[in-house]
Amino acid sequence: MNINQTQDGTILKVFVKPNSPKFKIEFNDDEVVIYSTEEPIKGKVNREIVKKLSKMLSFEVKIISGLTSKQKVLLLKAAKRETVEANLRSIANIQ
Repeated sequence: MNINQTQDGTILKVFVKPNSPKFKIEFNDDEVVIYSTEEPIKGKVNREIVKKLSKMLSFEVKIISGLTSKQKVLLLKAAKRETVEANLRSIANIQ
């Protein structure tokens, strides 16, 4: 999984698939895939990712790279790597 600890929090690299019927998170090999229900127009996908992940993981989420790309780099502020990985796995298993 592409997760790295920094002094500001945890960096998470994800691949986004827009226009999905349901917002969900999956793992393909070592990659985190986020299925967004929004269309990739005017930042709708980015806003949904930040809002939903912040709520699901209980950390402030910020997109630090890939605002116009399907490959995104997220910063989860003040989050520990182990906590983020465990939470992502439990969310993916529940869906």
